[in-house]
Amino acid sequence: MNNQRVGYLPDERPVFGKLLLYAIQQVVVMFPATVTVALITGFHVSTTIFASGLATICFILITGRKIPLYYGSSFSYLSAISGLMAAQGIERVALGGDVSVLPMHGIQMAQFGIIASGLVSILAGVLVRVSGPKAVEKVLPPTITGPVAMIIGLTLAGSAMGDATAVTASFAGPTGWGLAVAMVTLLSTILFSRYLKGFLGQLPLLLGAAVGCGFAGLILLIGGPDHNLFRAISSEAITSFSSWQLGNGSIFALPAFSLPKISWVAVAAIMPIAIATIPESTAHIYQIDLYVNDVAKKKGKGRYDLVSLLDRNLIGDGLCDMVTGFIGGPAGTNYGENISTMAITRVFSISVLVLASVFAMIVSCFTPLIQAIYGIPQAVIGGLEIYLFGAIAAQGIGIMIEKKVDMFSSKNIAVIASTITIGLGVYYGLGGSINLFGWQCPAIAGAAIFGILLNLLLSVGDKKASE
Repeated sequence: MNNQRVGYLPDERPVFGKLLLYAIQQVVVMFPATVTVALITGFHVSTTIFASGLATICFILITGRKIPLYYGSSFSYLSAISGLMAAQGIERVALGGDVSVLPMHGIQMAQFGIIASGLVSILAGVLVRVSGPKAVEKVLPPTITGPVAMIIGLTLAGSAMGDATAVTASFAGPTGWGLAVAMVTLLSTILFSRYLKGFLGQLPLLLGAAVGCGFAGLILLIGGPDHNLFRAISSEAITSFSSWQLGNGSIFALPAFSLPKISWVAVAAIMPIAIATIPESTAHIYQIDLYVNDVAKKKGKGRYDLVSLLDRNLIGDGLCDMVTGFIGGPAGTNYGENISTMAITRVFSISVLVLASVFAMIVSCFTPLIQAIYGIPQAVIGGLEIYLFGAIAAQGIGIMIEKKVDMFSSKNIAVIASTITIGLGVYYGLGGSINLFGWQCPAIAGAAIFGILLNLLLSVGDKKASE
């Protein structure tokens, strides 16, 4: 029996060398999505990275060091922020290349809306605490949380393949090389996960990324400068509006921190989007509970009832939105990518996430570190995403299996089928959101809301199971 592959539970701490590598692995899988949100919204890259680390530490403390989740920037708020800026006539400031940022007054306006959105999650958490977990199960049974988790993973499939086939703007070789790098990354990660034993078997994503980068380096070496798949971001794009920097900021620069400015327009535009993150966050707590307890069972430990901490999870989400919004970062949520990494590696240690958070904050202050991690070829990231995003969807199936959902029940089939079809249909068929009487409802939120209402409707008249 190979006990070394059993893994680490939330309250267990690896020795420092392993702890460091596990933490770096978590940062690598968090980094692409968090930076992408910053680039799309126009928020500052360094501030966004710092905010994710600070908010994660706050989340861990708020939840009593019991819930192993990493807090990163959420894609759910993209359309709300871009719509708000367009409505207010706020244009970005170009920093060279393809990178541009919002002017500081635009970010400060959005910050107020982000802080207000935290109140929605906090209210949801308070309601869960008052009503109890059994009441929550009636509203959010596994027939909804499972499909929502599946939708989260499947709606990211397009992004994974887009990244997997991506090449840099200056790349002059066949575009198929991007996909080749992604496939080398994916297959090496899978093989490492499947066949490596002991400590190395818990670093498949970090090792897979290294192999992918090595292959991209080989292409560059053979093909020359016009076959460069490595990305570049200027120091100006990172250090613009920095709070303080050493010299020109090319080595060290504090992130561009800013305080929010009152804007009720921003509240109206951004606050309702928090509804989308509630079923998503609920699905995540079910996912992490499923895999933590599997490890606990294999190690002969007692059950970790993380689902009973759903109220803390939601309250923590809301307070973290306030934290990140207060310093100038975008709104966020706990990350499915990091959950998948923990599920694949079986490393659920809270200590790993704390160190990953500290590392993220350190990276945000050192310009070369941001440039180095950002420089990882997008195709390498895409190869990892194919595995990670697929794992998120698979975890949704795992939730329904673990909860013994009756797949022959007409009620369950109706709820599951409708939720998945609406979620994927809105995302891929309607551009990611649906207009509900003037409110652009995100795909995940719309599917979850419909699933909840349909489940409640079909539950009318249900008889309680006999004791």
